[in-house]
Amino acid sequence: MTQTVCDGDAPVGETGPVNLIHCHGFGNQFLIAFTDKVPVDGPELARSLCDPVSGIGADGLVFGTPTDRADLTRLTFTLFNSDGSRAEVSGNGLACFGHAILRTLPQQEDLDVVVDTAAGPRRIRVVGTAADVEVSVTVDMGAAGDGPDLRGLSVELGGPQAGRVASVDMGNPHLVVEVADPAAIDLASVGPQLEAYFQPVGCNVHMVSVVDRSTIWIRTWERGAGLTEACGSGACAAAATARSWGAVDDIVRVRMPGGETTVVVGDPVVLSVTSTFVGDSEVAYG
Repeated sequence: MTQTVCDGDAPVGETGPVNLIHCHGFGNQFLIAFTDKVPVDGPELARSLCDPVSGIGADGLVFGTPTDRADLTRLTFTLFNSDGSRAEVSGNGLACFGHAILRTLPQQEDLDVVVDTAAGPRRIRVVGTAADVEVSVTVDMGAAGDGPDLRGLSVELGGPQAGRVASVDMGNPHLVVEVADPAAIDLASVGPQLEAYFQPVGCNVHMVSVVDRSTIWIRTWERGAGLTEACGSGACAAAATARSWGAVDDIVRVRMPGGETTVVVGDPVVLSVTSTFVGDSEVAYG
């Protein structure tokens, strides 16, 4: 793998140009850089680069770094949200990360790799070639566990009524709220109000409706990024929750504003994503 080296704990700007690979999963946008270490100015870089007006525009900035200096093929995935905060894991981010790894291996066709995250190791399987604009990716997201304590939480949706409510841990925290129509919720207002209950850690907030035994529809307020077109870990959390309610079977189509994914609920929960390459950017600081 070709890597851009970041020397020690110095900011990226002290090492010259850095290549960013821009991919999205169902409109969930990520900028990905392969560096020697996560730069100390990562939060500032994320806020700057992810800004759609003054930067490139994305929901998050990902650094791929060697987990072990003795084995440069094993990488650690580190994600900064667009507001500069750290995220433990991201389903769409991991899918785009796998796509970006494949793009650094010009002769490679298909990829099966385990990467390290703050939530533990995650397996990524990519079907495609380094030249493909779109590739099919599956990510083993781990088991769905119990999320944050909801005692004392009041779910106010500004008019529409909430049905069942659950919290889920997919390596990152999620609040799943059942509603008749996710589109009827003013999520730009409701999302941050609900997330405030979980501060200082925060929480991803999902409005979910069950369409039938194999389909759910969700909209997401994403911790650190706001309204997003899709959320891979959120799709997993919502599907696992709907399965626990007995509302769906093990294979679930999850419809999101950015597109439709498939989640297989098990241990691990498996997420399918179409990752799309947007472009390369070379950035320099200092």
